Amino acid sequence: MPVEGAIGKQTFNPYKKNSKALVSKIKSNSNLKETILKAVNLIGGFQKVVEKDDEILLKPNFNSSNPPPASSDPEFVKAVIELLYEHGAARVMLGESSMQLLSTSKVLEKTGMIEKAKEAGAEIINFNKEKFVKVRIGDKYLKVASLPETALKVKKLVYVCCLKTHFRAKFTMSLKLAFGYVKRRERIRFHMRNLEEKIADLNLAVHPNLIIMDARKCFITGGPFSGDLRNPDFILASGDRVAIDVEGIKIIESFEGSNLKDDPWSYTQIQRAVELELGARNEQDYEVILEP
Repeated sequence: MPVEGAIGKQTFNPYKKNSKALVSKIKSNSNLKETILKAVNLIGGFQKVVEKDDEILLKPNFNSSNPPPASSDPEFVKAVIELLYEHGAARVMLGESSMQLLSTSKVLEKTGMIEKAKEAGAEIINFNKEKFVKVRIGDKYLKVASLPETALKVKKLVYVCCLKTHFRAKFTMSLKLAFGYVKRRERIRFHMRNLEEKIADLNLAVHPNLIIMDARKCFITGGPFSGDLRNPDFILASGDRVAIDVEGIKIIESFEGSNLKDDPWSYTQIQRAVELELGARNEQDYEVILEP
């Protein structure tokens, strides 16, 4: 379903093989940048989405300044920014809006992300200081949402998401990352009812070209700010939000004591995303590529 003004103009997944979405899943090593590059290369490489002189919006997860996986690791984000430039990007913008009660600028400063972004040559975009535009989603649970004008103009979108449970939405990975675009005063309405369905509906207006998941650490309970910490030590990459979130759920469920125990496809975020044709529909629709 096309949505006028959608973020990320590419609506197809370039990371496929034999009609199956690809998800890479590899163990991290001491060279973080090298590992991220390897994860993306396994599904086809940055060149699948990055063209010379591209303007790219990178969306991390800095809902708070709590350490990873509550928020993104600035070193991880910096490595992705550098790789985008090395593959031809002319401008990389890091866009974010933290939770309602926090200053986004202070969160980014406290975590060290502002310094790391400057080192890598990225521009910081504080969505809260941007002009917002009402975008018609037009679906069952979410009719309209106000999204940043700057984000709406960008043609290429890259996600850097964390791996964690969420006390209200069950989990927060790539689908939930879109919530960071929504105008703050509209976020309360999201939480009043049908939060998980609205998260999926919002993704009709947001189309990441590439998703890179930092799964070196995860919360298996609680979240998004704190929880029982585990260290899977994985990095994942995909062009499919549903497939990579399902794989993330499987990682969390592999740990004893996890809050997530059900069939990954049974969670409301996933079911609604499948219904909206946002990505893989079942296990047969995607393939996991492991390190050779």
